[in-house]
Amino acid sequence: MTIPLPKTKFSGKTITLSHGAGGKAMHDLIDEIFVAGFDSAELTLLEDQARFDLTELTKRGNRLALTTDSYVVDPLFFPGGDIGKLAVTGTVNDLAVGGAIPLYLTCGMIIEEGFAIDDLQRIVASMKATADEAGVRIVTGDTKVVPRGAADKLFINTAGVGVISESTDIRANRALAGDVVIINGFIGDHGAAIVDARGELALEISVETDCQPLNDLIQNMLAVCPDIHCMRDATRGGLATVLNEFAGNSDISIALDQTKIPVREEVRGVCEVLGLDPLYLANEGKLVAIVAAEDAEPLIKLMQQHPAGKNSCVIGKVEASPQGKVILETGFGGNRIIDMLVGEQLPRIC
Repeated sequence: MTIPLPKTKFSGKTITLSHGAGGKAMHDLIDEIFVAGFDSAELTLLEDQARFDLTELTKRGNRLALTTDSYVVDPLFFPGGDIGKLAVTGTVNDLAVGGAIPLYLTCGMIIEEGFAIDDLQRIVASMKATADEAGVRIVTGDTKVVPRGAADKLFINTAGVGVISESTDIRANRALAGDVVIINGFIGDHGAAIVDARGELALEISVETDCQPLNDLIQNMLAVCPDIHCMRDATRGGLATVLNEFAGNSDISIALDQTKIPVREEVRGVCEVLGLDPLYLANEGKLVAIVAAEDAEPLIKLMQQHPAGKNSCVIGKVEASPQGKVILETGFGGNRIIDMLVGEQLPRIC
């Protein structure tokens, strides 16, 4: 999808050190690219902080949720997304998987001297479009410019604020024997899309990133199943790492059925060529939830009606032992232990 860029009077073609020096050039950059691009009432005030009425927040929940993340993906643009979409999606999803309703984001940008203004404007427009899709506002931020060679084009830091209702209690240590493990679709798409975008291996694949906000899907899930025991988004480290975190924190075992884990053939092919395991590939639009077995069927049916959950399915179950272990039943009938990722399969993935 092509995102239209807002009209701007900004005349520069590339970022210079003066754009980070605090003077007129920096003010022009902030006004014409960031304030105009993000178009939020709080940002237009140009205060050093965003301010909110607590009574409005407490109408939606009695607890605040706060998260922060930094994005250094290479390349900045990839099939189905870019660093801006990734930054908004990642922060929104980190709030949402805890049961929070995401509301506000900050945006801090570290920009390398010489970075193209057109690319910066594309990224800002992508962030705005993704924030609108997720129903959140970018309300404050910061800009730093570093000399050429001191950073790799552009790094983004975002923080997110949301609210959680009193009845919601999603934690990594609540998995119980007898529960089931649910995922909302194919794994490994983001990792495969980044490999393709880097163009180092001349692979011909058509996989796009799965980068998408999950907060609307999750709020629908909570309406049908208020007592979701555990939930996280499977980003760096992939599905395997998330499940190991659940198993370790809850002192249980997770038994996975390899034949039920959805993996696209293109992703499976990339993994075979490169010697990777799709269980460890990064995702940017996949949630892993653990719920009571009796809640699984109605929850899956509801998830499959949402665009972000149409391929949702049960992929495993929780058992009492061996504690802290994730066991995969392979398609050949054998079992193997799935450990947490050691090292990094693909650097600069998000």
